[in-house]
Amino acid sequence: MLMDGQAIQVKALDEGIYGVIFDAKSDAVNTLGSATLAELEQAIEVVSKQSDLGGVVFASGKESFIVGADITEFNAMFDHDEETIVTHLMGLQQLINRIEDLPAPTVSAINGLALGGGFELALATDYRVMSEQAKVGLPEVKLGIYPGWGGTVRLPRLIGIDNANEWICTGAEKRAKAALKDQAVDAVVKHELVLEAAIDLVRQCMQGRFDYQARRDEKNSPVKLNTVEQMMAFESAKGVIGAKAGPHYPAPMQVLKTVQKGCTLTRDKALEVEAKGFAKLARNEVTRSLVGLFLKDQHVKKVSKKYESQAEPVRQAAVLGAGIMGGGVAYQSASKGTPILMKDIRTDALQLGLDEANKLLAGQLKRGRIDAAKMAQTLNRIVPTLSYGDFEQVDLVVEAVVENEQVKKSVLADVEAHLAEDAIITSNTSTISITALAEALKRPENFCGMHFFNPVHKMPLVEVIRGEKTSEAAIAKTVAYAKAMGKTPIVVNDCPGFLVNRILFPYFGGFAALIADGADFRKVDKVMERFGWPMGPAYLLDVVGVDTAHHADRVMAAGFPDRMEHEGENVIDRMFQLGRFGQKNSEGFYRYETDRKGKPKKLDDPKVDELLAGVLGDAADIADEEIIARMMIPLCIETARCLEEGIVDSAAEADMGLIYGIGFPPFRGGALHYLDQMGLAAFCELAQNYSHLGPLYQPTEKMLAMAAAGQTYFGGEK
Repeated sequence: MLMDGQAIQVKALDEGIYGVIFDAKSDAVNTLGSATLAELEQAIEVVSKQSDLGGVVFASGKESFIVGADITEFNAMFDHDEETIVTHLMGLQQLINRIEDLPAPTVSAINGLALGGGFELALATDYRVMSEQAKVGLPEVKLGIYPGWGGTVRLPRLIGIDNANEWICTGAEKRAKAALKDQAVDAVVKHELVLEAAIDLVRQCMQGRFDYQARRDEKNSPVKLNTVEQMMAFESAKGVIGAKAGPHYPAPMQVLKTVQKGCTLTRDKALEVEAKGFAKLARNEVTRSLVGLFLKDQHVKKVSKKYESQAEPVRQAAVLGAGIMGGGVAYQSASKGTPILMKDIRTDALQLGLDEANKLLAGQLKRGRIDAAKMAQTLNRIVPTLSYGDFEQVDLVVEAVVENEQVKKSVLADVEAHLAEDAIITSNTSTISITALAEALKRPENFCGMHFFNPVHKMPLVEVIRGEKTSEAAIAKTVAYAKAMGKTPIVVNDCPGFLVNRILFPYFGGFAALIADGADFRKVDKVMERFGWPMGPAYLLDVVGVDTAHHADRVMAAGFPDRMEHEGENVIDRMFQLGRFGQKNSEGFYRYETDRKGKPKKLDDPKVDELLAGVLGDAADIADEEIIARMMIPLCIETARCLEEGIVDSAAEADMGLIYGIGFPPFRGGALHYLDQMGLAAFCELAQNYSHLGPLYQPTEKMLAMAAAGQTYFGGEK
């Protein structure tokens, strides 16, 4: 052993061949944090001094290769000015250059994930051997930045401009077959042969069978395209990438500018262009938000992992109530490997549930994501039943019957009598108190909420709701099952609407008040969509279902009458009375027709303005800024209330609940991050301008105190 650091080892692998092995002693994965990079510099120095140096293999002692830079260090670096960031970055680029410039052939043995800085390091070696199980990619755009250690320089020279633009601008992870096809790697081998194949490739270079120096010359030179070819490549990409990125995410378009400028230059000049463009993005508020989201997501995963460790996995699940929701739950469970009984009292309902699962699997099959055998296996994990005959083997039940307290209580009591004493029962309710539902059970400690969002197969969030008598064992088991289903669970405490719906309905309250003051709902939708929401409030109500929203609105009003009750008929009441429920019956704020893909297409319906007479005030041209303020202030205040009242344990979980549950604009980082960015003092001053609209617009005492003290929800880590 020539070097045995905390993260890197250097040792002889064969005659004249040395290995730089990444194997962090304190972490499950390898990352390129500042301490590891310092060790990398030492490792390169050690290797360079070997008198018999014939070649170097960069490998990993972990299941992954290197998953990227240490993102926890980003915010501290990004706090500096652009010049400081450029200087720091160019220093790291020089370190990676030293790998590329080693006086012997180099090969990366990519045994698992090689992402971000990890893949950039691999790009600096002369060749890359990849396991058939591994994935590679440059996902930095998802954090609002782009590769800054040479990725925008080396990848276009290796795989061509068009491919490199697609790889970097989408941030996609590429499987071995795709990486080999694009020539980002040089060989794909069986997993257990990666290191052996890498050593063999170095040996062949030493024997003169491969001209590794020619590969270096290619990476050090400008891209071999003439001016017209370059212009065509970038102009076509700008239209496609710009449309996908939208106006709120600057990184993909900056990628194109950087690659376009750098491809005409030699390596070192191009790296300087990369560093300057990276620094501009690093100082952008979008980057701060997206990096913050990554760190919050890691926090949520850490919390879930703690619960998971306390529970045995669910081996047999059951769902009560078929139909669209039950079928969605059954599909999600079965597709991720957990067998599930699907019970209903009607054969036609069971068929509807099976049809829903079959439709979703058929879509997967059509897109090539599964084969016919996988589809059959998944369907075989769903067992429809009209009785409780097989329920004694069930570990966890999801009740998904109609949203009616008495019906749910009856069903919950029935199923409890057929389960083992330690089985967990959950309710997929969006509004009904878990504590109240538990009154029907003999073992309320084994009961909690498990609120899925519709459509189940697409929405990542599951709220796991703790009632007054819910045990931690029940929470842990439910969290473990949600994770096994591929969902992101967030544990919340019981209250009307729980976390997400409780926060959403003040937002709808702001919308209803705007309509009462004469705002055009179409304009409100457009303004909020430009603000970053995937759909405006009227469109969202149509998608959620106006009947569903009306019911939830009544629950919220009863639970929080001081601020969520309203006098007289509002726009949601009117649409409900008219029977315009949205997409489910093709008429809501908009009308809907089925497109060629079988999806509802939103169309304007001129009749709506007349139908809203009486709840729609005299037409008023309300400014965009006022619309945004009147929509966002109630939502942000209610999020703060949920945190203050302990409905959710942390600001990170509150923000991620909104991102995953209702599509809060990711580039804005979540409601509490949004408050931090604006500054609580500025927010409270803005809210004061609308205090006449009622309690929804009045910050809490704690918010006012935090504003006076200059405090934030995320401390120094917005």
